[in-house]
Amino acid sequence: MITQQQQEPNQTCSSAQGCPKGFKTMCGGQALIEGIMMRGPKKQAVVVRKPDGELEIQEKDLEFIKDRYPILGWPLIRGVVNFCDAMYNGVTALMFSAEFFPEDEEAEEPSKFDQWLEKRLGSDKAASVITTIAVILGIGMSIGLFFLLPTLLGTAVTLVTSSMLARNLAESILKLFIFVGYLALCSQLGEMKRVFSYHGAEHKTIFCYEAGLSLTVENVRKQPRHHPRCGTSFLFMVIAISILVSTVVFAIWPVSNVFLRFLAHLAMLPIIVGVSYEFNRWAGRHDGPITKILVAPGLWLQNFTTFEPDDSMIEVGIKALELVLPEKKGEDAW
Repeated sequence: MITQQQQEPNQTCSSAQGCPKGFKTMCGGQALIEGIMMRGPKKQAVVVRKPDGELEIQEKDLEFIKDRYPILGWPLIRGVVNFCDAMYNGVTALMFSAEFFPEDEEAEEPSKFDQWLEKRLGSDKAASVITTIAVILGIGMSIGLFFLLPTLLGTAVTLVTSSMLARNLAESILKLFIFVGYLALCSQLGEMKRVFSYHGAEHKTIFCYEAGLSLTVENVRKQPRHHPRCGTSFLFMVIAISILVSTVVFAIWPVSNVFLRFLAHLAMLPIIVGVSYEFNRWAGRHDGPITKILVAPGLWLQNFTTFEPDDSMIEVGIKALELVLPEKKGEDAW
């Protein structure tokens, strides 16, 4: 997934023929089950390759909460808001793509809970509630896996030493190990490999567009699949900055109690996400040697989350991007 930004245009670009050299687009997306979601400055498109080979397309105009509440577009705050928005839209698009590939050939009956929600709220509101619950559970599982688990396992160090530095170091290593291990495990799952191939198609399509080339399968195929503005890189930055911030905080304010340490991690998380988002914005605009060093770990991790796509996947990426490109030149400039 390439993270999306919203800002004023500062370059020009032709949707049909590509962009000038050095152009960087705010357009980005997410790989789905046999499909890709793309988001532009004003539109979102989901394109799914159905079992019969035809493309299913879902389009919608975007509305941004920061337009109603400008404070939510301020630096640091906007990172948390955009992260939650991306999670919600990502889960919604993923659920849409999954509808075309049921696990069982026979359609399953809705659960009693689903039937109750639909009866009480209506189908649209019920779907929104289910999506919200899925997002909350997803965020909760991520917090549990990447923050609570390292905190719990890190207590083992206290059996050997009372050093707070050693405990902070152990938790930091565990965070990195669990994060990398989780990505490596996901990359070996059969179904996820196809999703990650669509992820590669998404990146290659964006690169082709930013390189100023026409969006054709031949041009897209030649592009690299590792993109510096990928969500994988963003998540790595969240882990890295959390390590830095927690090490500094616990060095100043030593906390031994596991429960209090976890609460401290939770309190710091919005700040960490906000800082990570701002770093991602900055890194996306610069190509110097320092930037390349800082984004290198995130690019390496994309070896687990992106694979080479086939031509049919590239076609999906091209179609999805074409649907969200703005009519006005430069409106999607990063």
